[in-house]
Amino acid sequence: MFRNLYLGLLPTLLLFQGCASGPDPVFQHGVNSQTKPWTHSSFDVDDDRFMFAIFSDLYGGEREGVFAVAMEQLQMLRPELILNVGDLIDGGTEDRDRLTREWDEFDAKVAGMEAPVFYIGGNHDLTNPVMREFWEDRYGARYYHFIYKNVLFLILDSEDYQAQRMQEVYEARARAIELYKREPERWNETEYFKMPEYQTGSIRPDQAEYFRQVIADNHDVRWTFVLMHKPVWQDENAVNLQSIEEALSERPYTVVNGHDHTYSITERNGRDYIHLGTTSGSQDPSDPMAFDHVLLVTMTNEGPSLVNLRMDGILDKTGHVPLNGDDLCFQASACKTENPE
Repeated sequence: MFRNLYLGLLPTLLLFQGCASGPDPVFQHGVNSQTKPWTHSSFDVDDDRFMFAIFSDLYGGEREGVFAVAMEQLQMLRPELILNVGDLIDGGTEDRDRLTREWDEFDAKVAGMEAPVFYIGGNHDLTNPVMREFWEDRYGARYYHFIYKNVLFLILDSEDYQAQRMQEVYEARARAIELYKREPERWNETEYFKMPEYQTGSIRPDQAEYFRQVIADNHDVRWTFVLMHKPVWQDENAVNLQSIEEALSERPYTVVNGHDHTYSITERNGRDYIHLGTTSGSQDPSDPMAFDHVLLVTMTNEGPSLVNLRMDGILDKTGHVPLNGDDLCFQASACKTENPE
């Protein structure tokens, strides 16, 4: 009996012995010398590491071909998740047929991506109550959260106004655009330009309470990313956003937004608050920080490693921007053109 038991365990014992004395399954080599022609074999690997990408504004003023190149470049980079900071369609209408066409077009642009693409609404996507209802019918939540590999993502809606105020902002925006078409130099004189909603957006109490509860329920996550379209945090009276920041005050987090079509980074509350540039939106030709790019984030146990990849520097194996992108302009100030094509 004991002999049979031993024989039955023998393969398992040999397996453990082989594991103890066998080669490293990750790194193997044929160098037998005492010294080695490399610095060390402590590889920077981690089972919890992952990489995700964030793209920025397509609108206003999407430039033909640029976003398609960005999606091809992201396919080459192979992130696990793809996020954005809104302005995915031109929008700014109450015409449901037009909205259907525009969202169909955007959905088709990202339909073939290997990684899931998470949507967030900007002022072009959520311009009026009709568009808000359209979003909710088509995509559900305007603000939400998810956790991936113990990292918490908070997706905020910076167009969170009472319905009446939202309509007022929408109508002021429409009047401002009509004036801009005739006299672009008077844009800064418009009622819409002077509205706080134009600059920083808004978050209502219900949304703030939702995220405070999410934060309280997920206190053991290793990092938190907060994404929004407009920089609500720039409004010193944005008490609802400030209450979310307060709920995050004892943990590491990073904030990312878009809207201004120019790249910058600010330290606030000891954390990074990042303004993304564009991923095909219009650019100011006098602004050297207005360029097309994606933010590539590698999440490690020590925190995120943030890298901005300019689209004109992401080349395929032939040494060219994919999809004949060498012929496109990705920075208006370098191309010296008002609306680069």
